[in-house]
Amino acid sequence: MAAACSETDWRLPWDGGCRCGQVRIRISAPPLLTSACHCTGCQTMSASAFSLSVSVPEDGFAVVAGEPVVGGLHGEVRHFFCGHCKTWMFTRPPPGAAFINVRPSILDWHGWFVPFAEFWLSEKLPWAVTPAVHGFEGFPPMEQFPELIEQFAARGVCRPG
Repeated sequence: MAAACSETDWRLPWDGGCRCGQVRIRISAPPLLTSACHCTGCQTMSASAFSLSVSVPEDGFAVVAGEPVVGGLHGEVRHFFCGHCKTWMFTRPPPGAAFINVRPSILDWHGWFVPFAEFWLSEKLPWAVTPAVHGFEGFPPMEQFPELIEQFAARGVCRPG
């Protein structure tokens, strides 16, 4: 049965953590967008066909235990991992972006997650399919994100069932 996407209660705050539990995070603001990225960099980092992200406002995200370490890219975009178990936990985009991309599978409750947009379809493995509503051959221009965020918010929370 398809997921229903009409509720408005995100049941915040959300807690989550790495596989070993040494690093814990908390999300206290509703997500802006959910996505799947098919770029070859994400394929390599995730050891999968794509990486999944839930974009949350920067001021609604906190590391509440442990000290994540930078791994993957070390430029303006920073990928953060648990230093012990090496779980890829979140990504900080360049300064000024005002959001954090969290790997939804680290959340204690992530059954609601459905990618709303997918990026880098030009690098996608041919068999990798998601139910995303929007797809882009590369990364869309930043000017498109306000509309995507508005559409995502209007959709509501997806619940299985």
